[in-house]
Amino acid sequence: MGKRKIVNIDEEKCTGCGLCIPNCAEGALQIVNGKAKLVKDVYCDGLGACLGHCPEGAISIEEKDVKAFDGEAAKKHLEEMKKKEAKKLPCGCPGTAVKTLKAPGSRLDAQGTKKSVSELTNWPVQLKLVPVDAPYLKNADLLIAADCVGFSYPDFHQDLLKSKPLIIGCPKLDEGDLYTKKLAEIFKVNNLKSVTVAHMEVPCCFGLNRIVSEAMKLSGKKIPVKEITIGIQGDIK
Repeated sequence: MGKRKIVNIDEEKCTGCGLCIPNCAEGALQIVNGKAKLVKDVYCDGLGACLGHCPEGAISIEEKDVKAFDGEAAKKHLEEMKKKEAKKLPCGCPGTAVKTLKAPGSRLDAQGTKKSVSELTNWPVQLKLVPVDAPYLKNADLLIAADCVGFSYPDFHQDLLKSKPLIIGCPKLDEGDLYTKKLAEIFKVNNLKSVTVAHMEVPCCFGLNRIVSEAMKLSGKKIPVKEITIGIQGDIK
């Protein structure tokens, strides 16, 4: 132990945006319970490369009585983090952090007229990025929607999304086999109450039904599945 420079995080100022994370070369910072945290003192070299990337000014360098920086330990820690991240997600950007969102409730515009609000309660939503054990999937009524559905159906949030976690994907442009295997794992581990599949009326989009059906067989589960077809003019078929 001895006095040296090290990162200090003001939790009152920190918003958990995660912009500091990729700018720490040693992987010493992580988002924990919505705040940036120093994982271990020995991982931080005290040089402050993360400082200029915090928009809230929540990071500073202070002199503290802590253990010396251990470059070998930091390197090993970083390698382990990369291995874990590679297994979970195809990218490691802060925008893929798993979040359970709260619907904002009603809103009024300047004239006092009620405005539509988002019913989205989870992030991320893209199937490639959703961890199979995401907490918002547990015991849920899951909505699996083709990418175009949310743009085509004007009442998507109120009629389809409300009270459901969302997963989106494109059965034509994305990897069907990857989606099948990923959904099979999701069905297997989350004790889902039901699955709603929403797709467009165009022929290629019906492939989402096949993916979900094959995934269900692969999972060995029998979960109620409801299918909704959306017309290209925004009507339910």
